[in-house]
Amino acid sequence: MNPVVHFELPYFDGKRASKFYETVFGWKMQDLGENMGNYMLATTAETDAKPGFPAGAINGGLYPTKPDWPAQYPSIVIGVENIDESIKKINNSGGKVLGEPMEIPGFGIYVSFIDTEGNRNSIIQPVQM
Repeated sequence: MNPVVHFELPYFDGKRASKFYETVFGWKMQDLGENMGNYMLATTAETDAKPGFPAGAINGGLYPTKPDWPAQYPSIVIGVENIDESIKKINNSGGKVLGEPMEIPGFGIYVSFIDTEGNRNSIIQPVQM
């Protein structure tokens, strides 16, 4: 299998987006500057792999579109230790939580959100956390 090892999110305001993901999820954000097209690296996990290799792979999934669901686009799901605390951080950092958290049996508690740049992503508090 070819695993997913990277994600990309568009932004309108780099400083605002960087602050959002640093504040809410503790990611390390690094702006590569104008010479690199103002691309920002987002480090979400420490690595013990060889230099230049990703810290690990992430799995994904596909879902059927539903006419009454908002913002159904490619996105990422971020694992959190406490979904209630993460919801507070999202709201306090300029994001917007979409609806109420729901339990996905055997997986955890899940809810989607819109970040400060209009991207729809989700958080999950996995069963084992």
